[in-house]
Amino acid sequence: MAMVARQDGSWADVIGEGRLPRFVLICMGVWITAADSLVTATIMPSVGADLGGYAYFGWATAGFLLGSVMAGASSGLLALRFGLRRATSAAALLCAAGCVLSAMGPDMASFLFGRVLQGLGGGWVVGFCSVAIGLLFPDRVLPRVYAAITGIWGVASLLGPLVGGIFADLGIWRWAFWFFAIQAVGVAWAAHVMLPKGEHEGDGAARLAWPQLGLIAAGVAAIGLADIAQDFARSLLMTAGGVALLLMMIWTDGRMAVRLLPRGSGSMMSIPGAGFATMFLMTAASMGFAIYGPAILQTLAGLSALTAGYVVAVESVAWTVLGLAVAHLTGAWPVRMIRLGAVVATLGVLLSAVAFPAASVAGVVAAGVLLGGGFGLSWAFMSQRILASLEGEERAIGAAGMTTVRLTGSAVGAAAAGAIANLAGFSQGLSEASARETGLWVFALILPVALAGVWAAFRLTAPRS
Repeated sequence: MAMVARQDGSWADVIGEGRLPRFVLICMGVWITAADSLVTATIMPSVGADLGGYAYFGWATAGFLLGSVMAGASSGLLALRFGLRRATSAAALLCAAGCVLSAMGPDMASFLFGRVLQGLGGGWVVGFCSVAIGLLFPDRVLPRVYAAITGIWGVASLLGPLVGGIFADLGIWRWAFWFFAIQAVGVAWAAHVMLPKGEHEGDGAARLAWPQLGLIAAGVAAIGLADIAQDFARSLLMTAGGVALLLMMIWTDGRMAVRLLPRGSGSMMSIPGAGFATMFLMTAASMGFAIYGPAILQTLAGLSALTAGYVVAVESVAWTVLGLAVAHLTGAWPVRMIRLGAVVATLGVLLSAVAFPAASVAGVVAAGVLLGGGFGLSWAFMSQRILASLEGEERAIGAAGMTTVRLTGSAVGAAAAGAIANLAGFSQGLSEASARETGLWVFALILPVALAGVWAAFRLTAPRS
């Protein structure tokens, strides 16, 4: 008797009907970005001590994310133009080149340029993976696919700090980037092999949304310049200008023939609009934890790079565990999880503002559990809700749009955290006083953003006629 493909949204259904190679490739693509972020967060105090430039500490993440934003924002259109197979392979090779440059860089400028290239390549890889999920997987398996991606982050949270901590404590942090260069080449090979020639090979006539991409770059760069302004008024002005440019991008996108976001994304009354706003605000509010957590813990609590990395990685572990635990929920539960997740993550930001200045390792662990747990409860269901509201080409644009919004939120959050930290004295070097001030204000001043994310989550889940 012939085997009948399962249609029940189970794990067997995820890899059924020939989807296993694509599923494996998506996991590999997500891995190189997930592990990279955690390794870099762990080794950055060593990089700063070796290359100097504590004022640019946050740009190791913000520069990476700026490249990722530009890549993620164009991934949907590039996938249509060049095809998933060729585009993913080329993006992974660009990521590898960036890793090599950071590994060989003699100064902070070359190191940061390498990080931008890593962001471009890695952002495109993740963006193409998001497009592949939207195009190659049915709605019924999406919560489990996103739960699997969360699982990849969980594995990275266990191995990333270990790898970064070992390299940092041995004084050979450059080898971490050689390690990722090799992996990126592996992803390029896998994309070439696992996406058969002729499938989603692309439409050479597809155009890119250059005006919107330019506004995103300008907006993130303006917020990033607030990082090094060294003056509260100028930092505030640059941040406000950056936010205005990002809002202008949304307004412009809705009126262009070639769009980065689905129709209606500029309205909080629509599912995509409310969903993207929730993702952006929650992500931006969470960035200070991973970027400055290891440095603060090493300075105030006397932890090694390895130990501090693992304490901060509890955020990703909580995201993974709770994401997998709730992936099977249906009916009214997804709405409840979206709302609960936003509230729980906001409590994590609030507790971080208390735990880091007090150098309470237990408090930081609890904050990480709340912060990551909030994302684990809600993220897959937010993604499912957005994609389920879209059809046809809008679905591909929406899938890539989620990556764009998440990465933009990450870049804005990283740049804002950097500006706050430098105003708190972090740019003058690591000391107990600067670490304590940074630990307070990076989280206290971002709390209103998290609260806005809670409001957006309730708008996303509001009943619609």
